[in-house]
Amino acid sequence: MYRVFECLDELVRNIEQAYGVPMTSNCMVPRNEMLAILDDLRNALPVEIDDAQDVLDQRDDIIDQAQQRADQLVADAEAEATSTVTRAREEADTMLADAENRAHATVAKAQDDADHIMTSARRDADNTVNRAQTEAKRLIDSGNEQYQRSIDEGLAEQHRLVSEAEVVRRANEEAHRIVDAAHADSNRLRTECDQFVDNKLAEFEDALSATLRTIARDRSALRGGAGVAGTNQTATPRSYER
Repeated sequence: MYRVFECLDELVRNIEQAYGVPMTSNCMVPRNEMLAILDDLRNALPVEIDDAQDVLDQRDDIIDQAQQRADQLVADAEAEATSTVTRAREEADTMLADAENRAHATVAKAQDDADHIMTSARRDADNTVNRAQTEAKRLIDSGNEQYQRSIDEGLAEQHRLVSEAEVVRRANEEAHRIVDAAHADSNRLRTECDQFVDNKLAEFEDALSATLRTIARDRSALRGGAGVAGTNQTATPRSYER
């Protein structure tokens, strides 16, 4: 570039020092020297100027190629996006199918656990009722035996006292007292027996109600979707809520 500026300076200097043509604005310059300077100027011009001119000449072709490349890139991107969406949908369908299978398996397991809990609860209830009935029968038999023993003792005491004229009245009163006491003891024993049976049945009713509430809550949680996310909550403790 330095030589370009030198050539330009020489051209300006030669033109300024040239002889003028009378009556005109023209001047006379040495042709060979001016041509030599122009050759030097042409040779000194950077190659990039020619390259830039080539680029300008090929501008339309370059723009067309760039547009074609851009269109190809867009098409490739759209194809890749379509392929990605398709793969994502396939993976989503697979994950959904797996989730449904796990949900069905969880529901089936929960149903089996619920059936097992119900069977165990019924068995425990039957055992409780049987024990309550056995205990009630024992208490009733014991009450009846005590009642009969009291009656027999009262009758025996009454017969003994009747034989004595002086204490007939007291004997009758004592006999009635003993009989009344025997009736009172018998009624008390029957009341305690009924209360015991009722308490046992109430405990069984509470236990069974708590079990049914637990089963209903677990089934509701499964229907609400919690079962899929928390499969470790299917086991139910054997101790019941009160």
